[in-house]
Amino acid sequence: MHRYRTVWISDTHLGLKEARTDFLYDFLTTIECDTLYLVGDIIDGWKMQSGGFRWPDINNDIVKLILEKASNGTRVVYVPGNHDEMFRDYADAEVNNIQLLERATHTTADGRELLIMHGDEFDYVVMHNKWVARLGSDLYDFTLLLNRWFNLFRRKLGLRYWSLSAYLKGRVKEAVKYIGNFEQAVVREAREHGYDGIVCGHIHHATIAEYEGIEYINCGDWVESCTAIAEHDDGELELIRWVDRVYELPVEERLCA
Repeated sequence: MHRYRTVWISDTHLGLKEARTDFLYDFLTTIECDTLYLVGDIIDGWKMQSGGFRWPDINNDIVKLILEKASNGTRVVYVPGNHDEMFRDYADAEVNNIQLLERATHTTADGRELLIMHGDEFDYVVMHNKWVARLGSDLYDFTLLLNRWFNLFRRKLGLRYWSLSAYLKGRVKEAVKYIGNFEQAVVREAREHGYDGIVCGHIHHATIAEYEGIEYINCGDWVESCTAIAEHDDGELELIRWVDRVYELPVEERLCA
């Protein structure tokens, strides 16, 4: 069991067929933390509306596990995103010991003030042209389908999980440019409001970086990269790539993970 002061996860997209719920469940069962932040797109409401929604039993197990953490003393804060924007109507409410907030502020153990938001507010396409965003989402889903078949083939060869879709996104010039513009926009927001840094999700690109004295922290996702951000008791932040952790285990432990 790994203990942290704080854990952030985002973009789990429960309800999406390609969501890596197996890795997510494993991760949540092996951590304890004082505060757990759910930084948006936890449930894929867009898939619910389009008819492509899938809800296997493991999704119930994940929700139950989070509720158990909330009832057993973990502070759980849910900051909805664009795919679960229906929960924004309940901002400032508390449901089953889970706080719902449009934005949150976190103070690290060493005194840094971090703004927490999903980040879609700074995605011009999502804000002003939702039909274009949904078309882009459909194309993204196609790359995830390719990713699923690609990794089934790798598994048959005895190879570890590797995200083809994340690799392709990182090699497309416009995608790289978009990520850079997004990072600069959210960092500007943190700076203008006097924060030391910002924690967000939305673009499925996990990283911890610094822009002119402002920390930029992105949780990544549990569809491609299977990543989380954790704060240790001294305030140090760590980017956890859960797939790497799983494959560091001995084979007999890996099969149980």
